[in-house]
Amino acid sequence: MFKSAAMTLACAGVALATAASTALADRFEVAMIEMRGAVQERPGPFDWLASEPPKTLGDYLTMLHRARDDQSLNAVVVRLRDAALSMTQIEELGVAMNAVRESGKKVFLFAENYGTGELLLASHADRAIIQAGGAVSFPGLYMEEMYLADTLSWLGVKAQFIQVGDYKGADEQFMNTGPSPAWEENITQLLDSMYSNIRDVVKAGRGLNDPQLDEAMKVAWFADAEKAIAVGLLDSEVDLAELASHLETTLGGEVSWTDRPTRSRTRSRMDTSNPFAIFRMLSQDPKHTPTRETIAVVHIDGPIMDGESSPGGLFGGATTGSRTIRNVLEDLRNDDKVGGVIIRINSPGGSAIASEVIWRGLKRVSEEKPVWVSVGNMAASGGYYIAVGGDRIYTNESSILGSIGVVGGKMTLGGVYDKLKVRVHPRSRGPMADLMSSVEPWTGAQEELVRQRMTETYDLFASRVREGRDGINMRRVGEGRLFTGDRAVALRMADRIGGLDDAVGDLASELGWERGRFDVMHFPGPKPLSEMFGGAFGITAPQVGAGGEFVSLIKGVVGDAAWNTIRDQLEAMVQVRNEPVLVVLPRAIIIR
Repeated sequence: MFKSAAMTLACAGVALATAASTALADRFEVAMIEMRGAVQERPGPFDWLASEPPKTLGDYLTMLHRARDDQSLNAVVVRLRDAALSMTQIEELGVAMNAVRESGKKVFLFAENYGTGELLLASHADRAIIQAGGAVSFPGLYMEEMYLADTLSWLGVKAQFIQVGDYKGADEQFMNTGPSPAWEENITQLLDSMYSNIRDVVKAGRGLNDPQLDEAMKVAWFADAEKAIAVGLLDSEVDLAELASHLETTLGGEVSWTDRPTRSRTRSRMDTSNPFAIFRMLSQDPKHTPTRETIAVVHIDGPIMDGESSPGGLFGGATTGSRTIRNVLEDLRNDDKVGGVIIRINSPGGSAIASEVIWRGLKRVSEEKPVWVSVGNMAASGGYYIAVGGDRIYTNESSILGSIGVVGGKMTLGGVYDKLKVRVHPRSRGPMADLMSSVEPWTGAQEELVRQRMTETYDLFASRVREGRDGINMRRVGEGRLFTGDRAVALRMADRIGGLDDAVGDLASELGWERGRFDVMHFPGPKPLSEMFGGAFGITAPQVGAGGEFVSLIKGVVGDAAWNTIRDQLEAMVQVRNEPVLVVLPRAIIIR
C-alpha cells in the first residue's frame, strides 16, 4: 500500500513538472536594445557629469553580452532609431549578435527604414523586420571625386603639392583634372574589395546567391517593404505597436519584456536634489585610476597633431595630440595594475612628427607589457604608422589600412590677391622664412628641399613598418596603397580579423585573466570640470568650429556618419598650414 501511494505521488509530481515546463515554454522573455544616433567609440571627456551619458559602442556590446549570458532570456530585439553606425561598428555588433544566436536565443532586428548599414546588421539577425510603410534602399557603392585644378587656376590659386608614393593620390585633387593611372588602380581595388565584402555578408545572412542578390539590388535601389520582402532582403512588415503580438506569433507564446541586459549597473554620482552634493561633486576631479587588474584601451581618434588632444577641432571633430597620448602611455607603463594596453585607432593620419612621437611611446610601453592594436574604421597613413608600433594588430574586414606615403604642399593665393586688388607686401628674414608664403610659389630650390624632407620622412615611415611587420613586402603595400582589413591580413599588414572585443578577450587570455575578474578602462580619461571653466565662476565659451551653419547644412545632406569621415579628413589636411610634411589619407571614403 505504501509503495503504491509513493508511486502515485511520484507520477503526480512528474505530471505537475511537465505542466509547469509547458507553461513556461509558452512564455518568452524578450529584451529590446535600442541604438540611437551616432555611436561613439568611447565616453566623452565630460560624460561623467551626465546622469545618463550617451551610449558607446562598448555599452551596446556589453548589452549583447549580457543577453548572451542570460539563461532566462529567450530573444532579443535590436531596434535601430536613426542609428548612424560605421561599417566596422556594424561588424563588431554583428559578431556579438551572432554570439547571442549561438547561445540558443532568437535575434530580431527592427528599423523604420533600411539602408546598406541596416541590411548588413540584419544579416546577423534571425529575422529582419521593417516598420509598416517603411522603405528600403540598397543600390550599391557609388563614389565621386572632385578635381579642382581648373577651378583653382580660374580663381588665381596656384597649388603646389608633392607626394612620396605613386599611389597616394594626395596632390591629384588640387593639381590634376582627373585621376592618374596609379590612383585609379588604388581606389578601384579598394572599392571592389569593399563591395565584395558587403555582398558576402548579405548573401550569407539572407541566404541569397549572386543572381538572387543582383535581382534584389535592382528591385531595392529604392523599394517599399513588400518588394524588399519578396526579393528576400527582409522578413516582415510590422507596425511598432503590433511588434509584441508579431513576436508572440513567431515565437509561439506570450512575450514578457525585460530590461535586464540594458539595465544600468552604475548610478549617477550626482544627487540632483542636494545642491551641496552637486557643488561638492563638481569641485572634485573625476577618478580614473585602475583599482585592480586592468586592460587599458588608448584611443587614437581623428587627425593626429602635435600638442594636446582636443574634443573639438576646427570642424568640430576630436583630434589626437601627441603630448596627451605620450603622457597617458607613460602613466600606463608605470602602473602595475595595468597588465596590457590596446591602442584603438580610428584615424586618417596627420602630422608625421606627432605620429613618430606616439610610435616611440608605444615602443617604450612594449618594453614592460604587451601593446596590441585594434583598428576601427581606419588606420591610414599616420594612423598605420602608429599601428606598427604594436605587438599584434587586429582589424575588421571593412577597416581601411595603409596609405603608407607622405604628402606636403601649399596653396599660393597671389593670383587671388591680384584679382581682388589686394596689395601684399611681404618681408622675411632668413634663407627659408618665406617657405610658406601665401603670395609667392616655391622656387625650384625650395621645392626640391621640401621633396628631400618628405623622402626622408617616407624612408623613416617605411623602416618603422618593416621593423613592426616581419616579412612584409613594401613593394606590394607601400607607395600609398589602401587595403580593406581582410586584404591587409593576407598581406601581413595585420595579424587577424577581429574587433576590440576580440583583442581584449585574447589579451586577457594571454595574461591568464578570467572574464569578470579584470577591468577595461578607456584613455584618455574624463576631464575635470576646471577645463570647462575659464575661472572660478567665469565660463569660457565653447570652441566654435568653422562655419557652424555650413557644417549643419553638410551634415543634413550627407548624414552624421558621413560628416564624421569628411570632418576628420579636413582636420588632417589643414595641418599643412603649419607643417608642410604630413602622413595623411587624402580622401574621405563614405559608405551610404
